[in-house]
Amino acid sequence: MPRLKQGSRLCRAARGRAIVMPALRILRIATALAALSWAVPVRAATDIAWWHAMSGELGRQLEKLATDFNASQSDYRIVPVYKGNYTETVTAAIFAFRSRSQPAIVQVNEVATATMTAAKGAIYPVFNLMRDQGEPFSLADYLPAVSGYYTDAAGNLLSFPFNSSTPILYYNKTMFRDAGLDPETPPKTWPALGLAAKRLRDHGASCGFTTSWPSWIHVENFSAFHNLPVASRANGFAGLDAELTINNPTLVRHVAQLGEWQKTKVFDYGGRGQAAEPRFQRGECGIFIGSSATRADIKANSKFEIGYGMMPYWPDVKDAPQNSIIGGATLWVLRDRPREEYKGVARFFAYLSQPGVQAAWHQNTGYLPITRGAFELTRSQGFYERNPGSAISFEEITLHPPTENSKGIRLGSFVLIRGAIEDELEQAFAGHKSAQAALDSAVERGNKLLRQFERASPER
Repeated sequence: MPRLKQGSRLCRAARGRAIVMPALRILRIATALAALSWAVPVRAATDIAWWHAMSGELGRQLEKLATDFNASQSDYRIVPVYKGNYTETVTAAIFAFRSRSQPAIVQVNEVATATMTAAKGAIYPVFNLMRDQGEPFSLADYLPAVSGYYTDAAGNLLSFPFNSSTPILYYNKTMFRDAGLDPETPPKTWPALGLAAKRLRDHGASCGFTTSWPSWIHVENFSAFHNLPVASRANGFAGLDAELTINNPTLVRHVAQLGEWQKTKVFDYGGRGQAAEPRFQRGECGIFIGSSATRADIKANSKFEIGYGMMPYWPDVKDAPQNSIIGGATLWVLRDRPREEYKGVARFFAYLSQPGVQAAWHQNTGYLPITRGAFELTRSQGFYERNPGSAISFEEITLHPPTENSKGIRLGSFVLIRGAIEDELEQAFAGHKSAQAALDSAVERGNKLLRQFERASPER
């Protein structure tokens, strides 16, 4: 019995060791594997700087794009950095490039496209980027009126279209009813707009209509909508030796008519940029032509029912209306960043091109969708039905396929040229110069700036 008990104890111990030993071995293996995994560092996401010029709500929407992309994958982290307005952002990027501290992505407004295009050694064209990094990319997916503004002579996309807008017409339906005008019918032509604005004035409006961005609306988009060139050489797309052609009879007549309407405040000039917009929001002017991207702001700050329409046109001009052109900005990729960053930039641009991402950006900001897929998705979601007027910008910019005259503008120093044009428009509106003299002077001043840019360009 004692031996049997001892044997039982030995058997039980053996069985215990049979259970414990494999468990210990498993624990040791697990510990070794864990130590091995701790020895291999976790790969950190590659940071990619994105310098931009958007503040306020637009800035928050931009940051949301970056946050959502960062959450969608773990390899790259887009880091948005606000650098001030467009001019300040571009200037900062130029200085940073000289000191080799430039970001991978910088937001640049559309009128600086020629300046960026001329800086060949500093930019990494988007079509090359997407091809080199093997990201899916087809120019046919993008709206021609948007992508065409940023392509080279061969039709290759140089920068990534981001926030694009176009001018549309806003009108005060309450004031239209009070003046006996049809609140459901916006004026489609300039003669019809003049008559409606006069009617509004006759019924007590402080001004019939006003507009923002004088050159963008009354010269650049007016010309595109009437299929007229702003400059020779395909509006500058075909070469640096372009010359302005804005002193043509159609534009002279238009500016002269604005000057006549100004005398009785049928038209009332409200200043440069967006300075005139609050006059419409306050109910002083019954009609306003301004950026489609301010639609949400106008709706939020106006205490009356708003109607929407396309830009007006002169019905006796052949081929009018054609299509409008864009304003806004685009994303340029700068050279001399680490190779890994460019893989992330390409993936980010592919992400931004997705219909769902573009549709949300379009709906939340009022900017145009850059792809037809985003437009179709927005329409299928019922957004345009719930938000009257929100599809007009898309319809206007795609009214007809862009021509050489309505593709966009590629002129050097165009920020300065636009300033010269607006100087001269103000002279005409104030009655200090005839429309012809003002536009002749704008052409002369603008051509001097073009020649200066041409002499300084490395393409010469």
